[in-house]
Amino acid sequence: MNLWIKNGHLLDPAAGRDEVCDLFIMDGTVAAVGSLSEKEKEKFFADAVTELDASGKCVMPGFVDLHVHLREPGFEYKETIRTGTRAAAKGGFTAVCPMPNTNPATDCPEMIRTVLEIAERDSPIHVYPVGAVTAGQLGKKMTDIAGMVKAGAKAISEDGKSVMDAGLYRMAMQEAARLSIPVLAHCEDKNLVGQGAMNAGERAEELGIEGITNAVEDVIVARDILLAKETGAKLHLCHCSTKDSVDFIRAAKEEGLPVTGEVCPHHFTLTDADILSDDANYKMNPPLRGREDVDRLKEGLAEGIMDAISTDHAPHGAEEKERSIAKAPFGIVGSETVFSLAVTELVKTGLLSPLELVRKMSTNPCRILGVEGGSLQPGMPADITIADFDESYVIDREEFVSKGKNTPFHGRNVYGTIAYTIVAGTVVYPFEDGVQEGAC
Repeated sequence: MNLWIKNGHLLDPAAGRDEVCDLFIMDGTVAAVGSLSEKEKEKFFADAVTELDASGKCVMPGFVDLHVHLREPGFEYKETIRTGTRAAAKGGFTAVCPMPNTNPATDCPEMIRTVLEIAERDSPIHVYPVGAVTAGQLGKKMTDIAGMVKAGAKAISEDGKSVMDAGLYRMAMQEAARLSIPVLAHCEDKNLVGQGAMNAGERAEELGIEGITNAVEDVIVARDILLAKETGAKLHLCHCSTKDSVDFIRAAKEEGLPVTGEVCPHHFTLTDADILSDDANYKMNPPLRGREDVDRLKEGLAEGIMDAISTDHAPHGAEEKERSIAKAPFGIVGSETVFSLAVTELVKTGLLSPLELVRKMSTNPCRILGVEGGSLQPGMPADITIADFDESYVIDREEFVSKGKNTPFHGRNVYGTIAYTIVAGTVVYPFEDGVQEGAC
């Protein structure tokens, strides 16, 4: 079955395309862009062809999320690979990178294979597992990184925490450099964070909640960049939230170091001043910061210092998020709202063009991860996101596919809707089974 996507506005940063044209998909790959030659027509129309009219919509290389928590194995009551990847497909993602803080941790070749086996059975999109840096994520012993890469891991991370033993982390970075895989770094000095549960500032004081200072993040960002400089490892800094993180990354890039950074929608949309009550749906790690930090993150995205937009999708059970901010777990869901929040906060305000948004949600993530994708040039995988940048809607957590409903964005009016998500030439969203709820 071949696919003819007609009349869409093609946004492809890698190819420099920003124009209305057709796209022809054959055998799971892009066959042609624009029009077919007579010989190509004969070959393309020899088989059954599905026509998809994308008039008024943008056709983009599929989004890739460098940072999600699918929770399986061990925390299936929060999310499963099936529900999490379906939520991602609904959000326009054709690939995701699940973090290793599962139970047991994804810290060995066998666990990488387990994740891939479940994904092969249950996921409509590509799953690129991330292996843990240390055994059990306990920070004591380096994992078999080479074995995990051979089994299918695309990166390593200790996400959920930092490896506080700098010597051990340097060894892991050296191994990652040898294997040419990125290190996805969660930057948090556990010796500084204490019992902190939200950003240190006036709002934390008003609510009587212990604060988390910017230094908790900044100290480890600086350390990790220096270790990357020494080892030659490709360092990707996850969920950056402070103005100094942006400036550290800028300095690293100016020095020519292989350092990249991501920003999550909650960190460029909200500040700690938006937390009006003791509501744990506003609790994430790192926390919502102050206005100066948010403004600098936006500048960093606009200036090209920050390379990617990721979700840090972190579902939790409803009862867990009903607790006080001081006691509830960190994290919010994001797979189904990231595109609309990015369009609303970055594109509609003129900070990013639609083409630049695609670069940060598709082209750059593929480059950082070292996987095929991020472009719709002929011969590339037919992983495609089709969306309407102008259609508005109200975010309703009860319509989420994810099991997690923990979002601070419920009831917010936003622009940007996903019309189709296509993986290897097959439409995976809207879902054939029609199931939209998190109980799927």
